[in-house]
Amino acid sequence: MALKSSWELALERTGGKSAAKLTAEQKAKLAELDRVYTAKIAERELELKPKIASANAAGKTDDAQKLEETLRAEIAKFRAKLEEEKEKVRQGK
Repeated sequence: MALKSSWELALERTGGKSAAKLTAEQKAKLAELDRVYTAKIAERELELKPKIASANAAGKTDDAQKLEETLRAEIAKFRAKLEEEKEKVRQGK
């Protein structure tokens, strides 16, 4: 089973509608959403990665692992929210 590209997944979600059918305003909103959520993810990474490194350096691998799981979960949450927001924009809501 081959992995699908982001483009192919987006086409499936939109029923095959091309991004070319988006208005300039929708494209701008989508770009802004990308910027906002990329910043949110980066902020959490900047906050948690030093804590993970510190826990690893102190030999607290359980704490480091919990922090890594927290980071992964939060990134997944942000990405899901981003896709939800983008879908609203694509549908004109």
